[in-house]
Amino acid sequence: MSTVTRRSALTAAAVAVAGGVIGFAWGRSSDAAKATGGSSGGGGYGSPSGGKKLVALDRVPDGGGVITSGVVVVREGADVHAFSARCTHLGCTVNSVSKGKIFCPCHGSVFDARTGAVVQSPATSPLPKVAVTVKDGQVWTA
Repeated sequence: MSTVTRRSALTAAAVAVAGGVIGFAWGRSSDAAKATGGSSGGGGYGSPSGGKKLVALDRVPDGGGVITSGVVVVREGADVHAFSARCTHLGCTVNSVSKGKIFCPCHGSVFDARTGAVVQSPATSPLPKVAVTVKDGQVWTA
């Protein structure tokens, strides 16, 4: 049986701190951290002039929805709504839309398909809205 001495504990803590500092410095100088491409706003789904095609409108069932490209696209008649597909509880991807609700499989959060509001916890924040437009029978991010 080995015991942890004060010296070994301090050495381990120093190594952990040094590793964290080195990792932080390395990450800040990485190519990914320096990348400036893309646009801001719209959840990274493109600019208003160059949105991203999500789904054909006829693939989105009336009263239901489709989850694609990190977005939940919901349709009620002519109204189309979209939200982030990432649950606001712990970031799981929601997996189904039915009867006016969006469901997260991880911990049981449920969201209103019309507004993105929380219907059932543990999530406490609504799903973020994603601006979309319908053009030529296709749903696009705005």
